[in-house]
Amino acid sequence: MTSSQMELDAARLLLSKMGIAPADLLTEPVERPQVPTFTEYIPVVARAVSAATARSYSSYWRRLETAWGSRRLDEPSPSEIKHLAEESRAQAVVRRNSRGGRNAAENFIAAVRCIYRHAVADRILTESENPALKVAKPRRLPSPRRALADHELIEINAAAAETGDDPYLDTLLLRLHTETACRRGGALGLRRRDLDETQCLVYLREKDGTSRFQPVSPTLMRLLVSHADERGATHPDGPLLRYRTGEPISKRRYDYLWERIGRHVPSVHTQNISTHWLRHTTLTWVERRFGYGVAHAYAGHSDSADSATVTYVKASLHDVATALAALTGEPHPLAHKPALGGVS
Repeated sequence: MTSSQMELDAARLLLSKMGIAPADLLTEPVERPQVPTFTEYIPVVARAVSAATARSYSSYWRRLETAWGSRRLDEPSPSEIKHLAEESRAQAVVRRNSRGGRNAAENFIAAVRCIYRHAVADRILTESENPALKVAKPRRLPSPRRALADHELIEINAAAAETGDDPYLDTLLLRLHTETACRRGGALGLRRRDLDETQCLVYLREKDGTSRFQPVSPTLMRLLVSHADERGATHPDGPLLRYRTGEPISKRRYDYLWERIGRHVPSVHTQNISTHWLRHTTLTWVERRFGYGVAHAYAGHSDSADSATVTYVKASLHDVATALAALTGEPHPLAHKPALGGVS
């Protein structure tokens, strides 16, 4: 390698570290906007993201504004961001499922990265000037969630059916989550017009803006339609799941349900079992009997670390319906063939 080549390589490396492309040197410099303060820029980002993202990050953005409201975005260093993340970890609310504040620290860093990602997109800062990218998130610990055993499912459903102020609603919720493996948000987002009675499908809207049609058993479809009719969920766009008063349920119903079940089933309280465990249970059952591709589709996952393989083994709605028919022991109109003999 000649000396001139070495000098060119060194220059390219320097420009790369500065966030400058060689083509940038051939154009007139663009005047960059004045760097705003956190108080000025956080509302801009809050308006640009989805409502769900704004809710998730709002508490962390308030912490940022309290600590650095008058500072410009280009002032904090990576070590200062890490310091605030550690403060978030230390001040995290201690619950039975707490994991040393790791989630609080991780979410704080994600919230800060969101701010700076928009600042780079708005050309307020360059990629190399983004300090949040230089702060590593805490390593995630393995999840304690697992598939529930048959006897645990039976005990949970019995406690829901035999206690509480609305056993009909609670057992309907448990059956909905067990059959569809949907997340809590998917159930709360159900509307009357999301029920396809002919093909026994429900339309689920879940996190990150994903949505899908999910097969349900004829029995569950009848229960959902009856629930809607009896509790006044008649408007096509109105929430489907409701209290006896006709008011839509919220996340609080799930908190109440699992707290109550935990008083009657000790393992629920001890292990902090929640609705998401039902998702683990169903998807594990489907994967063991129908394979990874069907379980991936059943879960409504749209991405994968091994996306190429998923492309080849992608399951259809009919495959999911076939798995559901086997799970519930009921024929489904979209199943390939009757697949009976579900979970005991």
